[in-house]
Amino acid sequence: MEEELKCPVCGSLFREPVLLPCSHNVCLACARNITVQTPEGETPAQSRASGSSDYDYLDMDKMSLYSETDSGYGSYTPCTLKSPNGVRVFPPSAAAHRHCSLTCPLCHRSVSLDERGLRGFPRNRLLEAIVARYQQNRAAAAAAAASSSSAAVKCQLCDRNPADAAVMCEQCDVFYCSACQQRCHPSRGPLAKHRLCQLSQALNGVSDKAKDAKEFLVQLKNMLQQIQESGVEFEACLVAQCDSLIEALTRQKAKMLTKVTKEKEYKLKVVRDQITHCTMKLRQTTGMMEYCLEVLKENDPSGFLQISDALIKRVTSSQDQWVKGALEPKVGPEFDLTLNTDALLQTILLLDFCQGKAESGPSVPPAPLLQLEKCCTRNNSATLAWRVAAPAGSPIEGYILELDDGNGGQYREVYVGKETVCTVDGLHFNSSYNARVKAYSAIGVGPYSKTVVLKTSDVAWFTFDPSSAHRDIVLSNENQTVSCNSYDDRVVLGTAAFSKGTHYWEVSVDRYDNHPDPAFGVARINTMKDMMLGKDDKAWAMYVDNNRSWFMHNNSHTNRAEGGISKGSTVGVLLDLSKHTLTFFVNKVQHGPTAFANLEGVFVPAVSLNRNVQVTLLTGLEVPKNTKQIPTTLQ
Repeated sequence: MEEELKCPVCGSLFREPVLLPCSHNVCLACARNITVQTPEGETPAQSRASGSSDYDYLDMDKMSLYSETDSGYGSYTPCTLKSPNGVRVFPPSAAAHRHCSLTCPLCHRSVSLDERGLRGFPRNRLLEAIVARYQQNRAAAAAAAASSSSAAVKCQLCDRNPADAAVMCEQCDVFYCSACQQRCHPSRGPLAKHRLCQLSQALNGVSDKAKDAKEFLVQLKNMLQQIQESGVEFEACLVAQCDSLIEALTRQKAKMLTKVTKEKEYKLKVVRDQITHCTMKLRQTTGMMEYCLEVLKENDPSGFLQISDALIKRVTSSQDQWVKGALEPKVGPEFDLTLNTDALLQTILLLDFCQGKAESGPSVPPAPLLQLEKCCTRNNSATLAWRVAAPAGSPIEGYILELDDGNGGQYREVYVGKETVCTVDGLHFNSSYNARVKAYSAIGVGPYSKTVVLKTSDVAWFTFDPSSAHRDIVLSNENQTVSCNSYDDRVVLGTAAFSKGTHYWEVSVDRYDNHPDPAFGVARINTMKDMMLGKDDKAWAMYVDNNRSWFMHNNSHTNRAEGGISKGSTVGVLLDLSKHTLTFFVNKVQHGPTAFANLEGVFVPAVSLNRNVQVTLLTGLEVPKNTKQIPTTLQ
């Protein structure tokens, strides 16, 4: 009931309450504070509404019919205040006016004051009496509680019928009656320093301790809340650090796997070469043994004696070769092959060549000498170096380097210039090229050099190409890891181009948030970089989500395969240009049918993604075995 006995303006118990026409009550002093003056000739809002109707004054306030801005009440007084209950209070005016009004703070109903002013409102004697009784009952209850609490404290050492406690020891925290205090807690000896206080002081001390305990509990609650908030932040920070650590470990694992794969492939190649060498040697030795058996069958002694010595030498030599080198590895996992040709070149330069001079004057440039120690291949690139052994009759103006097509076909010019070193890029993988060079001068073109054979890498090693990537693409990890700054799909291409052979590479999904649709496949070098891969006619791709995947070319995607990807998945791309097909794999398993067929031309690896995806490129992998050749309708 206490809330019903409080004034809505000051928030205290009613003092001299007056009854308003709307049946609400306010203190007489508060009624003076909320009285406002209205200009002459203007009637308050209450005169336009019926006092007997059940009008919803709260809704009327919401419709601004009686708001400050519409009625003008707020402009008649210099300032407004707020009561403890949040009700606007208008201070009284310095001068009295004939036209005054009062607005109820609860229902916002306004009423005009007549010449009697606030005395025209009846004083609520009943409410005033109820407030007085309530205050008396509350005071009596407080006194009774204090007396009962004092009377309820008994001695804690009496065995039977404990007497009322008289004192309490602050150190022992025990209540004693007078007899037990003299007997059990004398004020001498080791207990002389204990402080004994009277019961009223002890009870006040207990209440103070309870207050301190309550404050401590509030502080403890605040501390626990802060610890909980800090724990949430720490958990988020810890999760972020764990994600970074997992990402770093994944990249390190990919690097180690790539390194181990390279070493394994190299060792397998060495073993294959050794097997081939031993097989050839065994075949030769077997033939020689059969020949020896046939010689032993010969009945002519003179014929046997004629060839026996030579045959014994051949057998001994063959046995020595088997012991020394045939059963040992040709090369180790790491070796340094150095070919010293200085003595041979010096001998060649000392040779005296005679050449008759032509009557017409200077001759054409001689054939250049290919410097084999400087000729090498790397991935699908070949580097050749040459020089001219003897001075020409006239100054050399340049050189012409020619290569065949890698299949023993016709030669074509790949370089014309004055340099004696040239690197040719964009060759086919797993191919052997024949190369030759010739010089020319003002007199004419000289003869070709000797032909050198250069073999490119069996498998393709490449990275993402930063020069052709979209500006929103972000490359890291030596251009092997790619992410994006845009919510739209952006395309990045690889550094290798394929036009023949069979090639396979994989893309590992490092991050996959909010179910995006990355795309993987191949494209022309001039494909669009600002849209999803496969939207134009220059790209062939598979885009996937977490449930299924589609094959798309020129914005057409009719084929679909069940199963998607997630973080940690690998997407493999198999480009078989001998069969002109493109096939996809997910986690080492063929994904759906053969995606595309009838592929002709030059293709580069391609990926499209947005900021919710990060992938890492894995190259130099072996071609999967037992690929299912399922026909497709999308070309």
